[in-house]
Amino acid sequence: MNTPVEALATVPMWIAGKPVVPAGARMGEVYNPATGAVARLVPYADAATVDAAVQAAAAALPAWRDAPPLRRARVMQKFLQLMQEHQKELAALATAEHGKTLPDALGSVQRGIEVIEFACGIPHLLKGEYSENVGSGVDCHTVRQPVGVCAGITPFNFPAMVPLWMFPVAIACGNTFMLKPSEKVPSCSVRMAELFRQAGLPDGVLNVVHGDKEAVDAILAHPGVSAVSFVGSTPIARHIYETCARNGKRVQALGGAKNHAVVLPDADIEFTADALIGAGYGSAGERCMAISAVVAVGAAADPLVALLKKKAEAIKIGAGTTEGVDMGPLVSAVHRDKVKGYVDLGVKEGARLVVDGREFVVKGHENGFFLGTTLFDNVKPAMGIYKDEIFGPVLIVLRVKTLEEAIALVNSNPYANGTAIFTESGGAARRFENEIQVGMVGVNVPIPVPVAYYSFGGWKNSLFGDLHVHGTEGVKFYTRTKVVTTRWPHQDTPAPGFNMPTLG
Repeated sequence: MNTPVEALATVPMWIAGKPVVPAGARMGEVYNPATGAVARLVPYADAATVDAAVQAAAAALPAWRDAPPLRRARVMQKFLQLMQEHQKELAALATAEHGKTLPDALGSVQRGIEVIEFACGIPHLLKGEYSENVGSGVDCHTVRQPVGVCAGITPFNFPAMVPLWMFPVAIACGNTFMLKPSEKVPSCSVRMAELFRQAGLPDGVLNVVHGDKEAVDAILAHPGVSAVSFVGSTPIARHIYETCARNGKRVQALGGAKNHAVVLPDADIEFTADALIGAGYGSAGERCMAISAVVAVGAAADPLVALLKKKAEAIKIGAGTTEGVDMGPLVSAVHRDKVKGYVDLGVKEGARLVVDGREFVVKGHENGFFLGTTLFDNVKPAMGIYKDEIFGPVLIVLRVKTLEEAIALVNSNPYANGTAIFTESGGAARRFENEIQVGMVGVNVPIPVPVAYYSFGGWKNSLFGDLHVHGTEGVKFYTRTKVVTTRWPHQDTPAPGFNMPTLG
């Protein structure tokens, strides 16, 4: 039986260091995707609530901005320790609200923790440059200063990892932050805010608000927000980028993906198939770096498709908390039905349906949001299942004759988040690496998500803005460079004149 609504727990917001449930707030429902039942409630922020969070962040900014970077790093180090101690708890929250398996959730939390480790080095990362005697008796140096109150808007698929791409770097740089996680998976963000406060973070430096479009629009319009980071779909990323630009905000907006894996005939077929199965069906395909399109070159196609079929049918699907399960449910019934509709579309368009997951049911979880693995072969670039980001356990195979054709196919796609090549040829891999127009590239690595001290981001319609998230580009995004030119004149130094000054 479902728990009565009035008995459900409510996930609060986090404003000025305290849990908050605004009076009269609209309430949303948070589901357990494995059972299909409502598990808890979440309040949705309106413009007034967003303003309260911005005001809390603005009030905390001066003291935090002026704190020595080493002091901020020490708070970050304590937060790192607490996150490591509570990693399993956070993974369990992610599984409960997203549906992914516990091992997958643990891995994603770990990748987020690694960004905190990177942010602990902020005293070094904020160092500027210095040049002596750029002119006679004139020196020049740069400093990096925080931009102010920053906001992050994050998706449902990584409840801990993607927020951790943003707020640790922003806060370490001396900014204050307001996080708006997906209303489908709110609990991890609030728990991380609690742990950060326990680590010694001053009240108001990190705030968490929940909500839907109303909350997002309030963030984008608020004059007190200086910078916005976003991860989500391309249409929303474009909207956020354009709106922030009109409102004079700094913005990085990461959009959708259609990630290709090019497989050459010389590739280790068993290794490649295993890599593609994990990259295509892991987390039920709900990853912005999932491999969703396989480009089989020449003689690689037939044996690869046969092996993918065998392995896709062997995947164990069930509740993410069940030991030995490879793939959990999708995040919602609406999204499951949308993905199922794409399978219908692929059949209608004439692609060869090799594995059909539409009728899959998990015994004991008949109301869960499950969908079986699906595999298409002989997909053409004009088909909707190729052109659109499906974001589910649907893997498609396109066939080409040469590496040149494969590179041209990938480069013609409007998305350019991640890609990979499988081959034993160093020459082919080097050519692919150099010619491919994609932001993140793997060579025999199916999901080339960079480590925390590099930066994550795509090209073309997968990124709106100039800088990627976390790593050194994250530091650049969350700081502004100030150039200072100094002269300490002696009494005999000529006074500046009316002409354009030159340094010589």
